[in-house]
Amino acid sequence: MKREDKNALIESLKSTIEEYSHFYLADISGLDAQQTYELRKKCFEKDIELIVVKNTFFKKALERAEGNYDEIYSVLKENTSVMFCNVANIPGKLIKELNKKSDKPLFKAAYAEESVYVGAHMLDSLANLKSKEELVGDIIMLLQSPMKTVLGQLQSGKNLLAGLVKTLSERE
Repeated sequence: MKREDKNALIESLKSTIEEYSHFYLADISGLDAQQTYELRKKCFEKDIELIVVKNTFFKKALERAEGNYDEIYSVLKENTSVMFCNVANIPGKLIKELNKKSDKPLFKAAYAEESVYVGAHMLDSLANLKSKEELVGDIIMLLQSPMKTVLGQLQSGKNLLAGLVKTLSERE
């Protein structure tokens, strides 16, 4: 491969890294054609871009991209595929779902929510991360709950309040 082609490939990877806010590194070697097809299909359905990369090209792309990816370099060994996405927990959930049937894809590392997660023991934490939209929804529900309670109590007690006002006005 010519040097210009390599640089173009690295620049393409760099722009993909910067386009997506999260990525997971996994080893999918050993999957047969049917399993690979199913993995790619599920990634497509969940809006995940799955690519297989050469470790040296991906490392150079990470070095050129903005961000601190130093901890990820240690897992760039053997076969590596990258799952790019914009919602941090979706690839984690997908990998956990697929690991119930098989040991592949093997989770290596992830860059999610501006943090680096290395090792298979971090997969549960990643799958349980809440997206920005989920967190905003939780906050809105927490803010609405007390207001709904107050309004409900006022509505249920309006007959009582009206009766009290009427009784007080009749006494005078």
